[in-house]
Amino acid sequence: MSYVELPILFSCGSESLLGILSKSESAGHVGVLIVVGGPQYRVGSHRQFVLLARSLAAAGLSVFRFDYRGMGDSTGDLRQFEDISDDIAAAIDAFQGACPGLERVVLWGLCDAASASLIYWDATQDQRMAGMVLLNPWVRSEASLAKTQIKHYYGQRLLQAEFWKKLLTFQLGIGQSLKGLMGAWIRARSPAPQGASAASLDTFQRKMIRGLQSFPGDTLLILSGDDYTAKEFLEYSQTDRQLMQALAGSGVERVDLLAADHTFSSPEQQQAVESVTLSWLEKFMVQ
Repeated sequence: MSYVELPILFSCGSESLLGILSKSESAGHVGVLIVVGGPQYRVGSHRQFVLLARSLAAAGLSVFRFDYRGMGDSTGDLRQFEDISDDIAAAIDAFQGACPGLERVVLWGLCDAASASLIYWDATQDQRMAGMVLLNPWVRSEASLAKTQIKHYYGQRLLQAEFWKKLLTFQLGIGQSLKGLMGAWIRARSPAPQGASAASLDTFQRKMIRGLQSFPGDTLLILSGDDYTAKEFLEYSQTDRQLMQALAGSGVERVDLLAADHTFSSPEQQQAVESVTLSWLEKFMVQ
């Protein structure tokens, strides 16, 4: 199927934002909005967002990718992923304005853009959202990072022959290594806030979890096998009952790409993401 690409200038408050629309000639009522994680702009690492948008448009889905305020060719001050809900809302408005038949959108986000997508739903309950594709969501905290380091870094090093070779030949700074391990162990065992204290801490992680719990549409979760951010997300989910329950919901489908790194840097990994995404999106193409 053929498609055209068009630059779209639109406003968010007093700032001017730039997006690129990949408009399919056979697009239906649902499109895909690529939310960009930072610090990146609308092209993405290894041109991933460009290639994904064109692949989906060729398959019959219109796609819009954009620079939020302070990034790429958009004006304004740079902001954190927790604070781009207004940008996402403005992008959906612009997307619909450029595609009059577009009724609903699927948000697609990698890393903290996945987090921003969940936070957006929690903040707005925007009924134009049909679904979410979340890749390696960012849930970074001191405790979750420490647990991930202990399990997937220090634990694996103990199994490496090279580690023991360096240790036995005095090539390794054992004091520094033990200091790092002990620091991680202390952070990993830091108690989580309880009761009223926990309720008063409306962290971005809590907003993400509320978003996943309350979202009535379908969600695709894609996790890389060779990525600490994905491993940290899994560690976090194993210690947070609400997140664990949300992930077990009937509307959440999980796909693990075991050989993939954080940004799906190889052509094979990018094609795998495109294939999984398109297969999951087919349900929206027949509506």
